[in-house]
Amino acid sequence: MGYIFLGIIVVLVIWAVLAYNKFVTLINRAKEAWADIDVQLKRRYDLIPNLVNAVKGYAAHESTTFDNVVKARAAAMGAQNIVDKGKAENMLASALKSVFAVAEAYPDLKANANFLSLQTELTDTEDKIQSARRFYNGNVRDLNIATESFPSNLIAKLFHFVKMELFTLDESEAAAKQPVEVKF
Repeated sequence: MGYIFLGIIVVLVIWAVLAYNKFVTLINRAKEAWADIDVQLKRRYDLIPNLVNAVKGYAAHESTTFDNVVKARAAAMGAQNIVDKGKAENMLASALKSVFAVAEAYPDLKANANFLSLQTELTDTEDKIQSARRFYNGNVRDLNIATESFPSNLIAKLFHFVKMELFTLDESEAAAKQPVEVKF
């Protein structure tokens, strides 16, 4: 009888250790995935001033548009949590669309090598952001499922593992769901 009880305790301890390690792995994967998003967002933030300056040279009278981009960039860079970051990124994407709308009115700008290079880099960055977002959300989904599923939810509660937020676009704004269009 004593061996059976001891065997049950050993099995429970091993399961608890494995479940704990699974949570540690899931959290670290989600953090790594967020770091990938962060790198691409920083790349985008670095491209924006160059893009604005390239367009500004051709359309200096569009200062409101440029001010909106600068404000949206600052808001996105200053967002403190994932939900706020998503909202700020939606505003930034919308502001960037207005810059490209302005650029369409200037054929010389659309043919400018610097502008074309920035346009290509921004398109590549937008694609990488979308890919990193999918990777992050997949990792967060796995963590959230483990946090809510029985019996792993017992370990989650015991060691205070909590769900993480998905990095999503604002569902109420259909335009924000589309990547920034940078092709002319």
